[in-house]
Amino acid sequence: MKVVITGKGGQLAEALLQTAPSTMNIVAVGVKELDITDDSAVFQLIEFEKPDVVINCAAYTAVDKAESDIDMAYAVNEAGAQYLANACKNTGARLLHVSTDFVFDGRKPEPYQTNDEPNPLNVYGASKLAGEQSVLGTLPGSSVVVRTAWVYSTTGNNFVKSMLRLMHEKPELGVVYDQVGTPTWATGLAEWLWAVVARPELNGIYHWTDAGVASWYDFAVAIQELAVEKGMLKNAITVRPIAATEYHTPATRPAFSVIDKSCAEQASGLNTVHWRKQLSSMLDELKALNQKINGDEFK
Repeated sequence: MKVVITGKGGQLAEALLQTAPSTMNIVAVGVKELDITDDSAVFQLIEFEKPDVVINCAAYTAVDKAESDIDMAYAVNEAGAQYLANACKNTGARLLHVSTDFVFDGRKPEPYQTNDEPNPLNVYGASKLAGEQSVLGTLPGSSVVVRTAWVYSTTGNNFVKSMLRLMHEKPELGVVYDQVGTPTWATGLAEWLWAVVARPELNGIYHWTDAGVASWYDFAVAIQELAVEKGMLKNAITVRPIAATEYHTPATRPAFSVIDKSCAEQASGLNTVHWRKQLSSMLDELKALNQKINGDEFK
């Protein structure tokens, strides 16, 4: 089976490459190889490669910057998704498209179902919702949209690596306690996507994160506890819970964005793993890679 993966170099695309079944013939493209906001370039690539499946990991994910960079956010997250959907329709390819929990407003007191009404609070969420609608509208029977959240990995910049750096540098940190969701290790999401690739009958919207719930504060505390335990941080610092109102950001974020994964588990045959266990696995991988923060190696 031939698969084109967009967003090469990003967290999820790299996790897909690392977890890919040996039977897959993969063509991975990053922004240097393909600008997904260029309609003709997208059409030419898909026409040339003629993949069975396209997994779109390319996205504009700078949530706060999107508030002032609206045109580019929509160019990537909506128009780019539309161009890929058009190209897939032309060649008969199936499209797996990655979206976000930020399509919801966070006012629901229980996990969001796939059929709950979206109501994004920020430009990023609105642009991703528009991309979902483009994909599902163009390829109603041969596309899967997966909403995920709080993705991290050993690749690139993310909350886990930022916390490790700050915990190394600072004597104290304040982390938001009143925004609740679920962290997602990119490797777990990649494994789910490969399970979906193997099930061509699946289409529509699914939700996938790790299991459990956490605030950003809970997540930060767990990062420090595990990193100290593994010898990746020498000392624990004070981590204070702060309200979102104390940490002003240009983009408003949902207070509660936990999403229900039961349909995705049933459809794929995979079970979610608790986020703390996944975090531990990621930290083990980071330590094994001997990555450095401020010159200190994780040994």
